[in-house]
Amino acid sequence: MNRFVTALSAALLASPLIAVNAAETTQREPYGIGLEGFAYPFPVNLLPLTSDGEQLRMAYMDVAPAQPNGRTVVLLHGRNFPSSYWAPVIKTLTDAGYRVVVPDQVGFGKSSKPWGELHFDTLARNTIALLDHLQIAKADIVAHSLGGMLGVRIARAYPDRVQHLLLAAPIGLEDYRLYVPPTPTEKILESEDKLTAEGYRKQLETNYSIKLPPDQITPFIDARFNIKGASEYPRWLRAFVSSGQMIYREPVAHEIPLITEPTLFIMGADDHNAPGKPNAPEALRPKMGQNAELAKALAAKMPNASAEVIPNTGHLVFLEAPAKFNELMLGFLAK
Repeated sequence: MNRFVTALSAALLASPLIAVNAAETTQREPYGIGLEGFAYPFPVNLLPLTSDGEQLRMAYMDVAPAQPNGRTVVLLHGRNFPSSYWAPVIKTLTDAGYRVVVPDQVGFGKSSKPWGELHFDTLARNTIALLDHLQIAKADIVAHSLGGMLGVRIARAYPDRVQHLLLAAPIGLEDYRLYVPPTPTEKILESEDKLTAEGYRKQLETNYSIKLPPDQITPFIDARFNIKGASEYPRWLRAFVSSGQMIYREPVAHEIPLITEPTLFIMGADDHNAPGKPNAPEALRPKMGQNAELAKALAAKMPNASAEVIPNTGHLVFLEAPAKFNELMLGFLAK
């Protein structure tokens, strides 16, 4: 049974802490691979899509403010997080008058898990199809982690649809192919399938330098491991691994300096996340994940961009430093 954690303004989705032993014998309430059984903070709608011949559905929340200001913000989630984690940001934005649209990209969360490979271009088209469906001509984009790479691709491919681009601890600020050798998909499938819940918790805490209490990380553990009992789990696993290959094979770092829309990077000073870093030669690992410095260097090359670095903060900037993040976000969007 899921619940809301009051520590995050009563809005961040959470669920009871579930103890996990080494043999993974813990009783877990099973979810479907569309996170059936995992509650979201607002009603979820489904948009039918066709991609590479597959009939798919894109899940999204569409949250209206009490006093509209006529603007819409689209929130783009990261790879390891259901879009429910945006709950505190949704509240901040709707309180300020923004309509907030929060999709789960195809392959993630409550959206369909395709058998085909994931591509940023396809996810960008899907997101624009959602805006068309909702009759939204132009929107502000606030994007986290992998969502930041997607936000870059949307801004480059559909510049007339983007008003502001806020990149919250994005990945993809460097080309990981320069450091990490390619890894066969089957090998990654095997590795990810062997990962335990406790191993995953340590991975999140280490890779992301998360400054949150353990019980507030638990929903992310549940969203991944409560689906292992689902009959379609192999389909989910293949989509998840495909998203990792997409990050590696489709870099956006070279495109970021070409973005002309107003752009703000909000970085955690302690966020050194770099996908694939453990697989890089040991001598190259220290060079990877210097994300705050990368953001500042990229912003300096862009015609209308700036970077803000929040001290003592990791990868989940909007949850770890909500007051500062909200101040920066609302100030930027109001320009």
